[in-house]
Amino acid sequence: MFSTLLTNGVPSKSHLSHPHLPKTRFPHFPIRSGIREIRDRINSVKTTQKITEAMKLVAAARIRRAQEAVINGRPFSEAFAEVLQSINQQLQSDDVEVPLTAVRPVKNVALVVITGDRGLCGGFNNSVAKKAEARVDELKKLGIGCVVISVGKKGNSYFKRRSFVEVDRFIENRGFPTTKDAQIIADDVFSLFVSEEVDKVELVYTKFVSLVRFNPVIQTLLPLSKKGEVFDVNGNCVDATGDEFFRLTSKDGKLALKRDVVKKKSNDCVPIMEFEQDPAQILDAMMPLYLNSQVLKALQESLASELAARMGAMSNATDNAVELTKNLSVVYNRERQAKITGEIMEIVAGSEALTPID
Repeated sequence: MFSTLLTNGVPSKSHLSHPHLPKTRFPHFPIRSGIREIRDRINSVKTTQKITEAMKLVAAARIRRAQEAVINGRPFSEAFAEVLQSINQQLQSDDVEVPLTAVRPVKNVALVVITGDRGLCGGFNNSVAKKAEARVDELKKLGIGCVVISVGKKGNSYFKRRSFVEVDRFIENRGFPTTKDAQIIADDVFSLFVSEEVDKVELVYTKFVSLVRFNPVIQTLLPLSKKGEVFDVNGNCVDATGDEFFRLTSKDGKLALKRDVVKKKSNDCVPIMEFEQDPAQILDAMMPLYLNSQVLKALQESLASELAARMGAMSNATDNAVELTKNLSVVYNRERQAKITGEIMEIVAGSEALTPID
């Protein structure tokens, strides 16, 4: 019953392919059950509706906090990355090498795949895992080794079933992301890159755009990019520009959405920096903070996307439950009317049988 509601109420393709069935959202299949069974089914659907409605409200309450964390954290992480990239560009022009910015021939790549810990959120977890698996296949075709750092229970269970994907570590999320959670991942990435076990580190996560739009992206984490923007493996910028920001409000006793637009301020002038200390020492000291901020940003974006996906899935399931209840009520009333009509006909027939024949 619950899985039927989550798939828009369509039971299976074999049923839909039947030529004599009407093409509606909830096809009216011939019900062989009695009135009591239909009534029990209506009660079951109503109970499921209450559960999905509660899950939608819980996700809506949590997404506000997650959304604010994403919006408030982006300016710092982006400005911090821009400063480090400017320092790195100056150092490279002076032929100064820093371990975490060294660009060497790529033989092995580490993928940090961030998924959720829970299901019932549509295709959120599957889309991230599929994108990571496609990236692994792409690297293997190029003759490049790949190791996965899986973050999230759903991603862990996904990669455990696929023996052809090498997994370095499984990490579970613990509620809202914190700097301590990001530090665990950053330390693992740091050790892999500095020891030259991998030559490149990429983040695979879901970028939060709005409550109805979130896209899985691949972001290069190490080595530090020479440019002032963060690009994915295809050269497309994944910086947050012009994202839609939805505020949850109440209207007529129901949840409503108020749309705002957050625009990123562009700075065409490159700042002139003067360093009292050696820029290489500054970069070495700030790179761990850079790793932590970028990983924390990815965790926050992924959590906000997961909550938005769950709220949308539970909203659709609730709507399906309401529509299915209406259709079952129609069938119940018809069966009840047919039963009452049959009983009346039996009473009339019995009365006619007792009437004396003149």
